[in-house]
Amino acid sequence: MLNSNKPRSQPRPPRSYALGGVDHAEPIKKKGVVRKIVFALGLVALCIFMLKQSPTFMSPSPFSRHEAGVTHVLVTGGAGYIGSHATLRLLKDSYRVTIVDNLSRGNMGAVKVLQDLFPEPGRLQFIYADLGDAKAVNKIFSENAFDAVMHFAAVAYVGESTLDPLKYYHNITSNTLVVLEAMAAHNVNTLIYSSTCATYGEPEKMPITEETPQHPINPYGKAKKMSEDIIQDFHKNSDMAVMILRYFNVIGSDPDGRLGEAPRPELREHGRISGACFDAARGITKGLKVRGTDYKTSDGTCIRDYIDVTDLVDAHVKALENSKPGHVGIYNVGTGKGRSVKEFVEACKKATGASIKVEYLPRRPGDYAEVFSDPSKIRLELNWSARFTDLEKSLRVAWKWQKLHHNGYGSTKDSI
Repeated sequence: MLNSNKPRSQPRPPRSYALGGVDHAEPIKKKGVVRKIVFALGLVALCIFMLKQSPTFMSPSPFSRHEAGVTHVLVTGGAGYIGSHATLRLLKDSYRVTIVDNLSRGNMGAVKVLQDLFPEPGRLQFIYADLGDAKAVNKIFSENAFDAVMHFAAVAYVGESTLDPLKYYHNITSNTLVVLEAMAAHNVNTLIYSSTCATYGEPEKMPITEETPQHPINPYGKAKKMSEDIIQDFHKNSDMAVMILRYFNVIGSDPDGRLGEAPRPELREHGRISGACFDAARGITKGLKVRGTDYKTSDGTCIRDYIDVTDLVDAHVKALENSKPGHVGIYNVGTGKGRSVKEFVEACKKATGASIKVEYLPRRPGDYAEVFSDPSKIRLELNWSARFTDLEKSLRVAWKWQKLHHNGYGSTKDSI
């Protein structure tokens, strides 16, 4: 007979199971775990919602889209001497600018000056890239909505071009072809091309007009002429607006002292005469080397047309403003007045106040005796003429920047 008064069995306590000498407690479900998971999921959802409300969430870069009333200009070589000054002018005129430069000749310091001057979003961006890399260039064009290209990027020393001609044909001619192909592929239809009076060679008559035959005598001039020919041949079957500016010897710097010329120390031997004068005035070099005193000129030294960089970039902006679809404009950019190297040296001495020792040497290969422009066409068609034509004054402005920047913009490697 069953004992009905037997107490009911109590719930078993959790048991442990011996497994390999280790006790494992029987798992107990915790109701709080589910609550925590639900709470975490809710928090994630809330964060996503708040991010989507942000105006910057998933919004494209202003550089990647066309915007009414804003012209987006790609400036190749924009970290260089002329390119940085052109970028400054474009930004002052409310253009949107993308600089592409591999810094082989340019200065990141110049880019930083521009970024500090125009920090607003959508105004200026810098892309480190080599125009010889077609894949990289195509990617840049696919990710940015360019309206126009100002193509400055190029090695540009006559003497160096005679020593290393292949570098010049690759850097100038091949790279221009890469840029042109990218423009065509991505429907960018305005090109302002930076060319040179070196494409004329040694003309029989002065001054040089745009109709003067082009017979370059050094690889620099030949590479630039080849680029011009490629551009014009391509244009025959396109509606692109093209402006080709052939300019003369560039001097000076930003009148407000924000930018200047800072060539690589190892390139001083090949650089512009203004840089050589300033190096001698600062004692960086022992003196100034003038190459060639037996030319058929009034004092035996070369005659050149010196154009202030501020005037030069003004010509580029005028060219951009006046570019027309289906039209090629070719213009000389100079003062129309030739100055001898000896005259230049005397002006530099006055501008710097330094006693510069001058050493006269044999001619440099690839140089020509006399070159100066007839700027009538650009004056009549684009309403442009040089304003900063006082040689000594232009040098004085440039010298002021040089004195304040003994190391140029500083180390490029440290800036990247």
